[in-house]
Amino acid sequence: MLSLLPQFSSGARPQILFLGAHSDDIEIGCGATVLNLARQMPKASVHWVVFSAAGERGGEARASADAFLSGFAEARVELHGFRDAYFPQGFAELKDAFETLKAKVAPDLIFTHHGQDRHQDHRVVAELTWNTFRDHLILEYEIPKYDGGLGDPNVFVPADAQTCARKIDNLLRFFQTQKNKDWFTDDLFSGLMRLRGLEGRSSSGLAEAFHCRKLSFGFGGAGSAGEMTP
Repeated sequence: MLSLLPQFSSGARPQILFLGAHSDDIEIGCGATVLNLARQMPKASVHWVVFSAAGERGGEARASADAFLSGFAEARVELHGFRDAYFPQGFAELKDAFETLKAKVAPDLIFTHHGQDRHQDHRVVAELTWNTFRDHLILEYEIPKYDGGLGDPNVFVPADAQTCARKIDNLLRFFQTQKNKDWFTDDLFSGLMRLRGLEGRSSSGLAEAFHCRKLSFGFGGAGSAGEMTP
């Protein structure tokens, strides 16, 4: 199994963009990866955007983002108040928000929702990510849900047990509005990471998984945005 991303070494200063439809999506989909990146690349510049984070959910989103991003030297958190579950109806306004975002960031790496996710809000965010950022390295994270549809991811990011435990502890601590949901549990989050750890041959037995649609694989010479060059 080949491991890449040499340009994201410990001394590198990449720009990383995290996109989530709802207050806890980024943390569920790639929280352990965020913590790993903060530890390995503390000089990275991070922009974290949540599109539906109004009222109490906004306070949760802010507190959680601050905790997950505490290891980065530079991190900006942007919260919007788009109506939960109505993103397709608000497509034009969301498109405007993405166009504004594009003028503010030039990310080397983007984390967003999986384009085949069965939640309509997640799909809209994924569609607009690809519509807006056309020459970037994009990894699509997964969110477990009643509807299923996790699919077969093709990128695996191993994480040790301590990092995964910290991810789960943060989720359960900061998102108190979700405690009434029977799926929002330690064993569901750890179980998915255990499954992906098996599939990704993680030495810890734990990993997060992503879908990568396009990868430009260069061998020296002129590079391009989103290109991995060994």
